[in-house]
Amino acid sequence: MSFVRTDGRAPDELRPARITPGFLPYAEGSVLIEMGNTRVVCSASLEDRVPPFLRNSGQGWLTAEYAMLPRATQTRTGREIGRGGPSGRTHEIQRLIGRSLRAIADMKALGERTLTLDCDVLQADGGTRTAAITGAYVAFALASRQLIKSGKITRSLTTNQVAAVSVGIVNNTPLLDLKYDEDSKAEVDMNIVCTGDGRFIELQGTAERQPFSPAQMDEMVALGVHGIEALIAMQKAVLAEFQ
Repeated sequence: MSFVRTDGRAPDELRPARITPGFLPYAEGSVLIEMGNTRVVCSASLEDRVPPFLRNSGQGWLTAEYAMLPRATQTRTGREIGRGGPSGRTHEIQRLIGRSLRAIADMKALGERTLTLDCDVLQADGGTRTAAITGAYVAFALASRQLIKSGKITRSLTTNQVAAVSVGIVNNTPLLDLKYDEDSKAEVDMNIVCTGDGRFIELQGTAERQPFSPAQMDEMVALGVHGIEALIAMQKAVLAEFQ
């Protein structure tokens, strides 16, 4: 018998998703992204500086920071600033978000400036890193649009779209967009990041118990691509409506 999801979704169905643009009034670009009960605020901020290795290079830099509010989870998680700095998990997620967005960024168009993408989790129910990537792209695109309007850049900073989603195997059933109660007991957990034209930026797949087969991997990747196509369409609709 296949796994029955507690929210009644089909195995290949995304959670209800929504992207609210312009969520923070002062950022160059911002959104609130909601994937079921996971909610993440993503903002893009411009600074007139670059890391030392890019000085006098004529190109800019894009980086990301990720954090979770103490009661984003079912029990309080202490602020990392009180524990000596970001955890290994936080560093990993920040680097993933940064890599994913740099893959579709034109840093020469930015000039010698830094764009920081802040992704702050308000509520966590699985898939926070993939929601952060999907929302950060829209914040990045909105910032690019605003910087063109203000005359700070002359062409778009984005060369493509990017979105991400989680997939996994629970009770031998491949599932799309795992929420926490599924992720916590998954036999396999995988995060997939793709461009708007279907190319892969990153595949993060881990067997928690038994190794998975090539056929199972192919099925999970196909599920992920299916979900990302829907998220890419949502991003396009949001950017078309929010001028």
